Amino acid sequence: MAASNLSTLCSSSHSKPSSFPFCNTQSFITTTNNNNTLFLNNTNSLQTLLSHSTHNPRYLLPLPCTKTTNTFASFDDDNEKPREECGVVGIYGDPEASRLCSLALHALQHRGQEGAGIVAVHDNLLHSVNGVGLVSDVFDESNLSQLPGSSAIGHVRYSTAGHSKLCNVQPFVAGYRFGSVAVAHNGNFVNYRSLRAKLEDNGSIFNTTSDTEVVLHLIATSKHRPFLLRIVDACENLKGAYSLVFLTEDKLVAVRDPFGFRPLVMGRRSNGAVVFASETCALDLIEATYEREVNPGEVVVVDHTGIQSLCLVSHPEPKQCIFEHIYFALPNSVVFGKSVYESRRKFGEILATESPVECDVVIAVPDSGVVAALGYAAKAGVPFQQGLIRSHYVGRTFIEPSQKIRDFGVKLKLSPVRGVLEGKRVVVVDDSIVRGTTSSKIVRLIKEAGAKEVHVRIACPPIVGSCYYGVDTPSKEELISNRMSVEEMREFIGCDSLAFLPLDRLKMLLEDDAPNYCYACFSGKYPVQPEELETTSLHEFDWDGALNNGSLKAIEEEGWVRNQEGVSENKIVSV
Repeated sequence: MAASNLSTLCSSSHSKPSSFPFCNTQSFITTTNNNNTLFLNNTNSLQTLLSHSTHNPRYLLPLPCTKTTNTFASFDDDNEKPREECGVVGIYGDPEASRLCSLALHALQHRGQEGAGIVAVHDNLLHSVNGVGLVSDVFDESNLSQLPGSSAIGHVRYSTAGHSKLCNVQPFVAGYRFGSVAVAHNGNFVNYRSLRAKLEDNGSIFNTTSDTEVVLHLIATSKHRPFLLRIVDACENLKGAYSLVFLTEDKLVAVRDPFGFRPLVMGRRSNGAVVFASETCALDLIEATYEREVNPGEVVVVDHTGIQSLCLVSHPEPKQCIFEHIYFALPNSVVFGKSVYESRRKFGEILATESPVECDVVIAVPDSGVVAALGYAAKAGVPFQQGLIRSHYVGRTFIEPSQKIRDFGVKLKLSPVRGVLEGKRVVVVDDSIVRGTTSSKIVRLIKEAGAKEVHVRIACPPIVGSCYYGVDTPSKEELISNRMSVEEMREFIGCDSLAFLPLDRLKMLLEDDAPNYCYACFSGKYPVQPEELETTSLHEFDWDGALNNGSLKAIEEEGWVRNQEGVSENKIVSV
C-alpha cells in the first residue's frame, strides 16, 4: 500500500528532538526550538529528499532529528489532581499575531506547563517555534521575531511526571501534496489506536506518541481536494473529545467535536482580527471581545473572504466537561456560557447547606478551592481566612535533606498559618479528591499547626471513573472514591468529617443545562464509549520487577491496557 502523503513527525521516548521541519513542492516550513534550528533552504535539497522518498514525489520521508536527554525529578504530589491536557489559541488578521498568541498562551498557562509552541504564516511559509517549559521560558523577543505574519496558532501542553519530550509539543506542522498545515489539539481521541493501526497498515509512519498526529495523516490521505473538505473527512473518522485549530498558508480553521466536550470560544479584536481560544481569559488579556462559543460539531473557517461556518455530524445533546467549572478553568473565564467563578461559589454554598458543621473558620486549599470556600463561608456565616499559603516558586526539581522530612512535597507548596488555625474548628474546602494521598497530608499539616478539628468539604461529587476525553486521570483502581466509602475515606484522610457535593444537587444547580454536561468521572457512564482503554504511565510501571521475573507476562497482564470487561489488550504507553 502507498504511504501517507505526509511528512511525518520525529519522536524518541526519552529525548528532545528538534522541532518538525516539513517541506513540499508548494511551500517551505522553518521550525525552531530552544536548542537548535533546522532549515531546508533550497529546491535542490528538496529534490534530493524527494528522490529518496518514493517514485511518487508527493510522498515525503521524515527528516532526521537531533536528540538530547532532559530528565526531571518526579514530584508525586503534582499528580494528585486531574490534569487538563492543554490549551489552544488561534489568531487571524493581526500584524502582531505571534506576540498576541504568546500572551494568550500565558493566560492559558494553567492548562499546561510541560511545553508551548506557536506556528505563524508569512509569505506562504509556516514558521514554528516550540520548546519545553513555561510560555515565558520558551518565547522571547528573539524567537518571536522569527514568527512574522498576521495569522498564528499556539498550544500549551500539560505537565507529567518523568521525561519531557519536545517531539510531543504542539502545534504539529506537516506538508502534504496540496500545501502545508499546522494543528493544535485539546482533547483525546478514544479510537486513536484503531485509527493509527489502520493508517500504519496503509503505510503511514508515526513518530510521536500523540494522538494529534492521526489528524494530520487523515487530512493527508483524504480523497478531497479542498482543505475544508479534508478536515470534515478527517473529523468524520474521529471519536472522542477535540477542540482543534488549524493553520494553512491562507486559512485559520477552528473545529469542535459534536459533543462539545472541551471548550473553544471565538472573539474579535478592535482591528477586526479573529481570535479562538480555549478560555475567555485568553481573550481578556489580548483585549479581544468575546463573541460566542464555537458550537459542538461546528467548523469555523476564517480567510480573506471572511468567516464561514458549517456543521459536522450534529448531536442533539452536548456533553460538556463539568470539570472545567470544578477545577480546570480560571475563575475569571466564561466556559460553556457560564461564569466559572459563579459556579464555584454556588458549589460552596450547596456544601454549606447540605453538609453543615460547627466551625470557627473556613479555609481553602489554594488556589482552586478558594472560590468554593468563599461561597461556603458566606452561606455558613463563618469567616473565611487564609489558613494555607501556597508557594508559587516550587519548580519540578528539588533537593531533600538527608534527614527525611515528612510530607516534604506538600510542605514545599503549602504553608499553614498557625495564627488562623491554632485551637480552631476548621473547615477546609478543596475542589476534588483523586487518590487521597495529598488530602491526608494537608489534614495532617493543619492539625500539626494546632487545629482542634478539621472538617473536609469537597466541591464536587466523588470521582469514581477515569476520563478518556482529554483529562489525565489515574486508573479507576487508583481512585480512592472508587475503592472506599465516604467513612473509609474519612478515616484514611484523618479528618473529623468529610462531605462531597451531591451529584443530584449539582445537576439541580445547572437546571435546564444539566443534560448538556458529561458526568462520566462521577458515574462511570460514558457518552462515547472508550474503545481502548485504561493506561498505565510508563514511568509508574514496575519494569524491574517484571523483567527480573524472567517473563513478560506481568507486562501483558498486570500494568497494561484493559478494556471495560477487563480483557488485556496491546498497550498504548502514556508518557
